[in-house]
Amino acid sequence: MYIGIDLGTSGVKLILLTKTGVIKRVVNKEYPLLNPKPLWSEQNPNDWYNQTVLGLEELIKGYELKIKGISFSGQMHGLVILDKNDVVLRNAILWNDQRTVEEVDFLNHEIGIERLLKATGNIALTGLTAPKILWVKKHEPEIFNKIAKVMLPKDYLIYRLSGVFASDVSDLSGTLYFDCEKREYSQDMLKILDLDLKKVPKIYESDEIVGELKPEINERLKTPKGIKIIAGGGDQAVGAIGVGVVNDGDCSISLGTSGVVFVASDTFKIDYQSHLQSYAHANGKYHMMAVMLNAAGAMKWWNEKVFKNDDYESYYQRVLSAKTDNKLFFLPYLTGERSPINDAYAKGVIFGLELSHQQADLDRAIVEGVTFALRDSFELIRRLGIKIKRIKLTGGGAKSNIWAQMISDVLKVEVQKIEAEEGPALGAAILAMVGLDEFSSINNACKEIIKMSDVFYPSIEKAKLYDEKYQQYIKIYPQIKGLYKVIYQ
Repeated sequence: MYIGIDLGTSGVKLILLTKTGVIKRVVNKEYPLLNPKPLWSEQNPNDWYNQTVLGLEELIKGYELKIKGISFSGQMHGLVILDKNDVVLRNAILWNDQRTVEEVDFLNHEIGIERLLKATGNIALTGLTAPKILWVKKHEPEIFNKIAKVMLPKDYLIYRLSGVFASDVSDLSGTLYFDCEKREYSQDMLKILDLDLKKVPKIYESDEIVGELKPEINERLKTPKGIKIIAGGGDQAVGAIGVGVVNDGDCSISLGTSGVVFVASDTFKIDYQSHLQSYAHANGKYHMMAVMLNAAGAMKWWNEKVFKNDDYESYYQRVLSAKTDNKLFFLPYLTGERSPINDAYAKGVIFGLELSHQQADLDRAIVEGVTFALRDSFELIRRLGIKIKRIKLTGGGAKSNIWAQMISDVLKVEVQKIEAEEGPALGAAILAMVGLDEFSSINNACKEIIKMSDVFYPSIEKAKLYDEKYQQYIKIYPQIKGLYKVIYQ
């Protein structure tokens, strides 16, 4: 049996998979998200490890002697730093942290976009790892000077479970110190960051074995020796494997805290307009993706923070009951935004409120606003000449048929849902299986394991209605973007 571990922002998900692709058990463990200052987002890496081990104990109960391999999917871009004694030097700075505006400006303008594209294939964004390193160097020099190891979130789990200082090509692609096309560290960027190769992990492909579970972990879990640890990858690339997006032109949309439009590619392509990120895929090839910071997270904020309600079934029923209002809009920039506006100062906006509006009208506007923001990124991919006829949904938001139909109508494409909604955790388990030769390739494993469930087709009538509203939606941000810096800078 094989274990897939998905280290997310709100918690860790673990699944137990048979060699025939049957999910025997799923375990979720939560840990806190820390926001010590406005725009900051942190977590304690020890929380990840502790909850993961507790999750493993629960996951494998009764199957301890049957476990063969473990692999990972991890939230990308986070900065984890250890000293020479392997002590965590500070809380991890996460992917949605926005403190690095000055460092991003330095990289994009003083180092220069042309140099960054040549070194990595990408430009600097506030969420990426390299700007975080520069921030620590500037603001916490006493910590920076103690750094012995720099790693990504899921790599910390690998290190604690196996003792191997390892990472993979897909996750490293999001650091901005990795040459994504050549699949090696950028010496130019490491020099800029004042790092050397001793401080960064050894590079693996996502389906390669990096080591074995530590003896003391085996003892705690009551498992036999020799359980293999497979590298795994960044959550977007591994999540794409979990829905079978592995062939050239395949597309997925991840509806997690963030929203990601992901397209697989056999060749490395750079978006010289710098709206899209070009990374190494976990299948040995490449992909492009556009990331918005607030997707299902915006609905979570609206439901759970504003209304103290976690009943999403009733929420989506209200969305369905309300009509589209062409004068009511929501900009979902609750924690700043990446694609396509790349504006850390941007904030959420509800525009066009009237006395006649009720909760259901706002419920619908929230979902429409997030979907329109996804279309922003989808249009960028279309403009590169990539023809996409269908997409596969993954992430927590993919559970809603109502939202899935809206995405189909707004994007005007066929939308497919996957039978097993485990996404990145399933992708990680597939990588473990391929790493241990249960399948000859990732593509063959996906063909065997990934099954479709529901399919949604765009309504011509609704697509036209959404088109009209979208054309108004895209006019709002350009008119107000100057206010963000005045108010929040």
